[in-house]
Amino acid sequence: MELPEEPGARAHTSRSLVFPADRECPYEPPPDYGRLREQGPLSRVALHDGRPVWVVTGHAEARALLADPRLSADRQNPAFPHPTPRDAALSSQVTPLVGVDEPNHARQRRLVLPTFSSRRIGAMREDIRRIADGLLDTMLEQGPPADLVAAFAQPLPSMVICELLGVPYADHDFFESRSHRLLTASTAAGAERARAELEGYLRDLVMTREADPRDALLDDLIAQQRAQGAVDRDELAGIALVLLIAGHETTTNMISLGALALMEHPGELAELRADGALLPGAVDELLRFLSVADGLLRVAVADIPVADRVIRSGDGVVMATSLVNRDARAFARPDVLDVRRSAAQHIAFGHGVHQCLGQNLARAELEIALTVLHTRVPTLAPNLPTDQVPFKPGGTIQGLLEFPVTW
Repeated sequence: MELPEEPGARAHTSRSLVFPADRECPYEPPPDYGRLREQGPLSRVALHDGRPVWVVTGHAEARALLADPRLSADRQNPAFPHPTPRDAALSSQVTPLVGVDEPNHARQRRLVLPTFSSRRIGAMREDIRRIADGLLDTMLEQGPPADLVAAFAQPLPSMVICELLGVPYADHDFFESRSHRLLTASTAAGAERARAELEGYLRDLVMTREADPRDALLDDLIAQQRAQGAVDRDELAGIALVLLIAGHETTTNMISLGALALMEHPGELAELRADGALLPGAVDELLRFLSVADGLLRVAVADIPVADRVIRSGDGVVMATSLVNRDARAFARPDVLDVRRSAAQHIAFGHGVHQCLGQNLARAELEIALTVLHTRVPTLAPNLPTDQVPFKPGGTIQGLLEFPVTW
């Protein structure tokens, strides 16, 4: 696929690479991305429809750009880059929090930020541990083999975000199946239908809770909007949708993929078992190493000089998270999983004003999930060779479709 040439661009252009590509190993970047690493911090690639966009692979450059107001997250901007037909089909609809710019972004973020403070999440750790232990009890009682995704990695964050948000967990099959379709649908129509069903469900839930408030984030959001004059059910349903999907999809993938990566690196797992104080840092290292949300998308709304190039207004920009988090200028031996590494500067949660507001919750869930798994089931092991474990294609959150384990 030919991309337009720019003066002096030959050393920076990958003419045949379409982004995103599929991984060949669930926890390694696609092999074709190796060419991008060799070309410096900024290159040109094509999206599925042939549109050329900038792909950022440099750590310093990505952090600077993510904090730059000249890059927009507005997915309704006609120039916004959409890596799949599914994403393009959803571009006409507002995506609260992650797909809006200031001042709406700041206003929406203020509504929910107190719920995700380190203090509030710290108070939830005992409940998260209780849920994790209960799920593991059930898995152990049923005996090996088991699918770690279905038995543990998926229901844990799903139950936690439902409890926090105020969504009945009894409906989890509905929203998990629709969110999966929304993120992986092969057709635009399938993605649009899944989003419409989820938003309809959540809009109805907002109406129900207006009349019968309880004690959860959704009720707080309703009360805040009512105090300001009127309840915007569409906005609240949209915010709830973003939190619901982000609150279980990414963490599900991190738990199962993190467990697999540690089993594949027994020396690192042994260090964690020997010294539990390493776990918080090891979670950051797993977030860096795995980079399950591989591709942060923006569009330039002004010209931005970067390195020896200029990103022009209207250009699409993709932060290749899996490469930014393995930039040798920022992380020594970047392709090595090292649980003693200081990896806090990774961009797995993004950076700047759009940095993930749920990162405290995600870290707590990962710490607790990995602790429970590897202390209570020390013989836990894959029940299939790694190259036979099914995992997700590029173009969605990276992770395992299932993870057969034994003990």
